[in-house]
Amino acid sequence: MPAVLAHGLRKTYGEKAALDGIDLDVGRGTVCGLLGPNGAGKTTAVRILTTLLRSSGGRAEVAGFDVATQPRQVRRSIGLVGQQTAVDELLTGRQNLELFGRLYHLGAAAARARADELLERFGLEHTGPAKEYSGGMRRRLDLAASMILAPSVLFLDEPTTGLDPRSRTEIWRAVRDLVSGGTTVLLTTQYLEEADQLADRISVIDAGRVVAEGTPDQLKSKLGGDRLDMVIHDPGRLAEAAAIVGGVAAGPAEVDHDTRHVSAPVSERVQALTKVLAALSAAGIEVEDVALRRPTLDEVFLNLTHTEGAAK
Repeated sequence: MPAVLAHGLRKTYGEKAALDGIDLDVGRGTVCGLLGPNGAGKTTAVRILTTLLRSSGGRAEVAGFDVATQPRQVRRSIGLVGQQTAVDELLTGRQNLELFGRLYHLGAAAARARADELLERFGLEHTGPAKEYSGGMRRRLDLAASMILAPSVLFLDEPTTGLDPRSRTEIWRAVRDLVSGGTTVLLTTQYLEEADQLADRISVIDAGRVVAEGTPDQLKSKLGGDRLDMVIHDPGRLAEAAAIVGGVAAGPAEVDHDTRHVSAPVSERVQALTKVLAALSAAGIEVEDVALRRPTLDEVFLNLTHTEGAAK
C-alpha cells in the first residue's frame, strides 16, 4: 500500500483552480519531491493531504487513511514541517520538544525521554533558548518536533527556504537519516538541486497539474540523455565545428556565438566524444574546453513548464 495516494485531487476558489486533478503515488520509505514555481499548487496539495484544507474533488489517502473521512487517524500518522518555523524561540530546544510531547498527550516522563532521544539524534545539544540557534539548527528543531510520535509519513513544505548552503546541507543529511529509518517523506521545493539530492521520484507541478513525473534520471533523459559541450578557439570556425559535432551527435548542435560554445545531445558518450575530437583535430579546429554532462533538473523544469505554458 502506498504511503500517499491521490487521484484527481482538485481545489477551486471560485472559478480559479489551485489544483486541477493531480495524481500522486508515493511508495513507503521513499522521498517524493513536488517541484514547481510559486503558485503551482504545491502547498495547497500538502495542506489537503495533511487535513488542513478540504479538497473540492478527487480523493486522497495517507498512511492508508482517507484524508476526508478519517482525518484524526491521518493526523496521528504524519508529521508536518511548514514554511515557517513553529518553535518557541524563548524556550530551549529541550523545553520545546517536551512541550510538543505534552501537546501530543505524552506523559511528562515519556515526553522528557523522547526529547532526550531527538536532541541526540538531530545534534541539538545547545542548552540556550532557540532564538540563539542558527537557521539550520532551528529547522532541525522543527524536524525533531515533527517526529515526536515517530510518524510514518513526514511532509516538508519548502524546508530550506532562506537557509545558507551549510544549513541546507544539514537539513538534507537529517532527511536522509529519517528515510533510512523507514520514514516516507513528501517534499515540496523550488530548489531543483534539493530535489535532485533527496528525491527518489519527482512530480513536476505547474498551474495545479502534474506535467511530468519520474526519477530524476528519467526526467533528465527526456531532454535527450547526455550532452557534449565544447568551446571552440576560433569563432570563425564555429559553423564548421557545429556541423562536425552534429554529424556525430544524436541531434543537431546548438551554437552560442558570444561564448564560442557548441553543444549537442549524445547517446554513446565516450564513443561520441572520441569521434568528435578526432574529427575536429583532423579538420584543424582547436578546442579550448570540452565536457560531457547530464541535463540538469533546471533544464528539465524550464523545458517542461515552458512547453506547458505554450500549450495553454
